[in-house]
This record gives sequence, structure tokens and C-alpha cells, in this order.
Amino acid sequence: MASTRRQYLAGVGAATLIPGLSGCLDSSDGSGLEELTIAYVPIYPNMQHFIMEDAGYYEEIPTEVNIERFDSGPAVVQAFASDEVDAAIFGITPSMVLADQGKDATMLAANSRNGFKIVGTAQLASLYDEHGAEAFAQFEAETGRQPQIGAPPDGSVPDVVLRFWIEERLGFDELLEPIEKSQLPPARVPQAMEGGDLDGAIIQEPFATIITESDEFDELAWSGDVMTDHPVTVLFAHNRVTSGSPDIAQTLVEQHARATSLANEQPDVAAEHAATVIGDGVDVGLAQEAMQSAASDFISDPTVVADQTDRMAEYVASLDNTDEVIGADQLIDRSIYENAVE
Repeated sequence: MASTRRQYLAGVGAATLIPGLSGCLDSSDGSGLEELTIAYVPIYPNMQHFIMEDAGYYEEIPTEVNIERFDSGPAVVQAFASDEVDAAIFGITPSMVLADQGKDATMLAANSRNGFKIVGTAQLASLYDEHGAEAFAQFEAETGRQPQIGAPPDGSVPDVVLRFWIEERLGFDELLEPIEKSQLPPARVPQAMEGGDLDGAIIQEPFATIITESDEFDELAWSGDVMTDHPVTVLFAHNRVTSGSPDIAQTLVEQHARATSLANEQPDVAAEHAATVIGDGVDVGLAQEAMQSAASDFISDPTVVADQTDRMAEYVASLDNTDEVIGADQLIDRSIYENAVE
């Protein structure tokens, strides 16, 4: 049985990762990985990881598993792009960009879909409820400035969904026509809103629940209504895993599917695992409340979001984030999931 070594490298970028941890080939026969390094960010779309780590599911994988924790999605993507980790749980749009750039990697499983809330101050939410798309102009008329909206960096899944909401659903020519955007990691958004630095944000759980618990803030929109059933994060692995160690890849997906079942069938238990792994002020009560959110929607089967992946890929390409449309056929190896759950 594999052992799991936790390495909490919060906020550390790929350039400072401990070298030599990832992708070590078995020197005895030239095949297989001696260890598997997996990177993640502590946000609810990555629920399966919390369960797999805290419940010991990673120990079922036939190699040593190293876990690396990051504070931001871009840091995980950088680590993956630099071959510092073997697998990672991050947004589907960065995986499209990596594939477009020729990265030899595969989406093994989906993690989540519909995973964001667009939230705002009570003032902005009230204006949006009354005026719809005109709320931003009304806000500017009342305050003398455009609303400041927090979101992760350009090209991230929440950035893409926010753009789709502003441009496709609300009919503006571009994202920054009605709003100003502030780039912030999710964990900093609640404090920024409490401090008056943001008027709104697109945010995932458990942060959406933290924010909307206050009477000072409210929900404007749910991303599942903005871009129906859109994928959020995925389990993405270098093909040195899928090709060089298919038994490891298949077992990883088996345990991922097991974690998804637990999340959907026993959400309170899953929340306990999440609270343990996330820490940082996320107690069990908050974790369980966040599991009731519409933005907590967990899946493993990548084919469930294949059509939505194609639609998102077309939009990502239209934003010039990729040179080509990188859809489900380019991203997903369906056989791994099918073999894992047969």
C-alpha cells in the first residue's frame, strides 16, 4: 500500500518547488512511477482531493503519493507546465491552454461543474435585481465610479465565466465596459469585500457562503445559470502517468470516482474531510453549509461535461486564449475512466 507524504507549500511557485519529487521512473525495470506528485488549491471544486487525502484513498494507489498545496491556480499551472508535478487539479481552461501549447497531458476526470457565485454588495445586488444589465450604469450614477469586481487572472475559468456573463448574457461589448476588474486569489476576496475594496466578485465555495452569510452582501447570479453545466476543475495528468504507469492512472481515477460518490451521497462527511484539509478558518459547520450550495456540484465522469467542454473551448478560442478550439476530443482520454469504473 502506498504511503502519502503531505507537503504544504502554500504560496510557493514552481520555481521554488523541491526538485526531484515528480515523475521518478522505477529504475528496476524502466517502467512505472516510483512516486506520484499531485498539486491542488484548497477550493471546493477540488472536493475529491480533500476526501482522498483525509480518508486515505491515495494510499490505494500503487506508488508513493506526494501532495503539494498552492494558494493560487496560476501557481499550480506553472508547476504543471514546468514538469514539477505529475498531476494536478486545476481549471479546465488552463488545461486547454496547455494542450494548445503542445503539453503532452490528459484530462483523466472531471471534478466539478457550475461552481461559482457572482456576489455583490447589498447596493449592487439590489440594483441588479431591479435593473438587470443597467445596474452597472445606475451604480456609477450613484457612486461616481464603476463597480470593482474581483476575479482570478485572465484565462481562468471564473474569468471566462465572468466575461461570458458580461458580454454574452448582459450584452456588453467587452468585460471592462461596465466594470473594473481586480485580480485576487479566492481566499482574499471575503476580506477585500468586508474592507470595502470590492463591490462584487465571482467566487467559488466555501468563500461564496462566507460572503453571503453577511446581510451586507448578496448573490447576483449563479454560474450554472450563466453557462449551463460548465466544467470547472479537472484532474489533469502528464502522459508519463497515463502511458508509463496505466495502473497508477486507473487507480487514481478509481479513487477519484469513489470520492465523488462519497461527496454526493454523504455530503456532511465530505465536508468534515474538507474542513480538515483546508483548515484556515473553514470549520465543519461552514463546510457543511457550503455543501448545500448550488456551486457545490461534483462529478468524475469526463464525458458528462464533454459537450459543455466543447462549447467552452469555442468561447475560449474566441477570446484568443488558444490558437485552436481545444475541445473534449483533444483533452479527454475516455478509456481510463471507463476502465476504472467498469
